[in-house]
Amino acid sequence: KVGISIADIAAGMYTYTNILAALLQRQKTGKGSVIDISMLEALGEWMGYPMYYSMDGAAPPPRTGASHATIFPYGPYLAGDGKTIMLGLQNEREWALFCEKVLLQPELATDVRFDKNFKRNENRVELNAIILKIFSAMTSEQVLAKLEQAQIANASLNDMHQFWDHPQLRARERWHSVESPNGLIPALLPPGINTAYEYRMDKIPGVGEHTEAILKELGYSQEQISQFKEKGSI
Repeated sequence: KVGISIADIAAGMYTYTNILAALLQRQKTGKGSVIDISMLEALGEWMGYPMYYSMDGAAPPPRTGASHATIFPYGPYLAGDGKTIMLGLQNEREWALFCEKVLLQPELATDVRFDKNFKRNENRVELNAIILKIFSAMTSEQVLAKLEQAQIANASLNDMHQFWDHPQLRARERWHSVESPNGLIPALLPPGINTAYEYRMDKIPGVGEHTEAILKELGYSQEQISQFKEKGSI
């Protein structure tokens, strides 16, 4: 599970793209438009593949966790050192390379049980056992090195501490320190790098720090603000 409320984010993304489209339309036509976004419909768009797979009462794809529903092998695997690695095969060429360079069993590539993706998917329990047995004799680093040599998509599965210390985040200078009422705290810059801008993350305000300034911007007098304070309203 991702660490955010995905339905809210999905709706937000489609709101964002619809606003951009509306702004472009206004620039061309001079007319505005009303935008209506539904969280359910946004999720429906993101569930497109399994949704259409289940059309006309067909059986939906089985739940497969982090593994792919129809491409196999594709997902998490445990190595001999107890660490989990991720791999993903996209086509028959990669399957042959996986058998030859990673599993060191090139004959598996033409095994009638596994020589097509749909067969590997149907026989995933049997194939999974073969892969896990081979991986159990290697460390995660050794498995990843073989996958890299075979040019097969791979990654190590990080926990939160490993993510904090991820070398790519340091190399790309994504971590910054932000001032707060309780001192400096680490924070990741928002995704995306635009060379036209100088990025910054300003101080986190304390509770009520800007209340008086905002009320003045809204037209309240100093006397009214003082009354709010006396009443405990602010």
